[in-house]
Amino acid sequence: MNIYVGNLSYNTQEKELEELFRQYGEVASARVIADRETNRSKGFGFVEMPDEQSAQAAISALNGSDFMGRPLKVNEARERKRF
Repeated sequence: MNIYVGNLSYNTQEKELEELFRQYGEVASARVIADRETNRSKGFGFVEMPDEQSAQAAISALNGSDFMGRPLKVNEARERKRF
């Protein structure tokens, strides 16, 4: 399952995001999205977890929780719309 993680601290590294979700199960990938021009974090990312039950547990536990001084917004990622 692909999980959207919003309201990340701009200092969050992908390894830290992966470690946060690993508490709930296997993490296939963790990405912090960065601006192409400045390479600065945009404050959100995506985590891929192969086990849906673990992913749902992570979403339930982490949505609204404090991480690096900010309340996370965590939910199932929606399909990206192409124009």
